[in-house]
Amino acid sequence: MPVSQLRLGKLYPVNMLQETDASSLGKLNDLPDDSSLIVPYLGKLRNGAEKELERGTRADLSDAFLLRFLRARDFDTELALKLLINYYRWRNECPEISANLQPSTVLGLLQNNYHAVLKFRDTNGSRILVYRIGQWDPKLFTAYEVFRVSLITSELIVQETDTQRNGLKAIFDLEGWRFAHAFQITPSLAKKISAVLTDAFPLKVRGIHLINTPLLFWSVFAVIKPFLSEKIKARIHLHGCTYQQSLIQHFPDSILPQEYGGSGPTIEEACKEWTEFILKSEDQLHKLSIAPSNG
Repeated sequence: MPVSQLRLGKLYPVNMLQETDASSLGKLNDLPDDSSLIVPYLGKLRNGAEKELERGTRADLSDAFLLRFLRARDFDTELALKLLINYYRWRNECPEISANLQPSTVLGLLQNNYHAVLKFRDTNGSRILVYRIGQWDPKLFTAYEVFRVSLITSELIVQETDTQRNGLKAIFDLEGWRFAHAFQITPSLAKKISAVLTDAFPLKVRGIHLINTPLLFWSVFAVIKPFLSEKIKARIHLHGCTYQQSLIQHFPDSILPQEYGGSGPTIEEACKEWTEFILKSEDQLHKLSIAPSNG
C-alpha cells in the first residue's frame, strides 16, 4: 500500500525502500551519531528528501540534521521522510511563527517568567518544559508570539542527542487563563499547533500535563482536540488543582519546582536560567530565522 502524507490539507505520495524488521529499528536510537550502522538509513532518507521535497526548499540534508528525523521516527525512513517534508512545509506556511526566531521578539514573555526547561531530565531521559499561562499578557503578546517561544525552545533542545532519543514532556500551568487568552486560539492556530505536536517537528512528545485547568479552558481544548492524533490524546494528563500530589506520580520530586510539589529550584529560577540560555543562543536562532534548514 503506498504511503501518503496529509498535512495542512495537502496530499502527496512518498516512495521509499523497504526497511528491516521493526524490532531492530528502535535499537538504532541508542547508537552514537557516528555509528556505521546508521549510514544506510541516512542515505535512504537523503535520497528520498532530494526527490520529494518541494522545488526551491532550502533543505539541510547533513547527517546531523537528518538524524533528528530518523530518531524521532525510530529509524523508519518512510515516516522520517514524511516528518521532514512536513517540517519544511510547516515552517514555510507559518512565517508569522517561524520566520523570526530571535529572542528579542519574545523577550517580554521570557522576562516575565512565562517559560522554563527544567535543569534535570526525568527518569526516562525526557526534557521537561513548563509553560505558565498566567504570565502571558494577551494585550502585549499574541498567541503566535507565545507559540514562537515553544518553537524557539524546540529548535534548541532538538539538537541534544538525549532529547532526540527520549523526547519531551510539557507541563501547562493554566492558572490565570481568561477569556482574552481563549479569544486568540482560533481554529487556524489550533491546526498549526497540533501539526507540530503530531507530525511536523522531530521531537517525541511523551506527555502533556495540564494543571489549574479552569472551566473556560475546555472550550479552547475542544477546538484543538480534533486536530490531535490518538497517540497524543492518550498522553494528555489532567491534574486540576490537586497537582502537587499527582505530578510527583509522573516526575521525580527532586526535579520539580517547589511550587509544583517538588524540591527542585523555584519556577522563577528555572525560567530565568532558561531565558539566559536562549539569549546566549541568539546568533544560532538568527541563522534559523534566515534559513530554517541551517540549524
